[in-house]
Amino acid sequence: MSKVNVNKVKAGGDMELKEKVVAINRVVKTTKGGRTFSFSALVVVGNESGVVGQGLGKAKEVQEAITKGIEDAKKNLVKVPVMHGTIPHDQWAKDGAAKVLIKPAAHGAGVIAGGSMRAVLESAGVTDVLAKSLGSANPHNVVKATIKALSLLREPVQVAKTRTVKLSKVFNG
Repeated sequence: MSKVNVNKVKAGGDMELKEKVVAINRVVKTTKGGRTFSFSALVVVGNESGVVGQGLGKAKEVQEAITKGIEDAKKNLVKVPVMHGTIPHDQWAKDGAAKVLIKPAAHGAGVIAGGSMRAVLESAGVTDVLAKSLGSANPHNVVKATIKALSLLREPVQVAKTRTVKLSKVFNG
């Protein structure tokens, strides 16, 4: 089992976060008096320079659910190492039945990823990456698995320190 290296970040007033709605789900509860409709919204927020978070909001109105989701996402921010618009190394992660694989890509490749993974990667500020969602296509689990994979990423300086080797040795083997 891999050790989760979560770099939690507090949402400050000076941080400019952009939000993206990944999924909106209408939930119907049938009662004696008829049907009651409510909505749940899965929202991803990020500053497009290495900070990303996800949140879930539930309410009777769509706009209210989105607002609650944004507030929840601001409480769950993580720091992501972004180097030259891509990620430092390959990473695999799983959440529920959703499995994701993210790989660094050459400059100019763009974000090659599915819908909910794309929202997370773009919010994190990754511009060049290859990503594949395996297993479940449930947006909730795919978003959670993607954020888990991004939080497991380590910077080369951190790897060199852990292994007690020079930085050039990390890159050249």
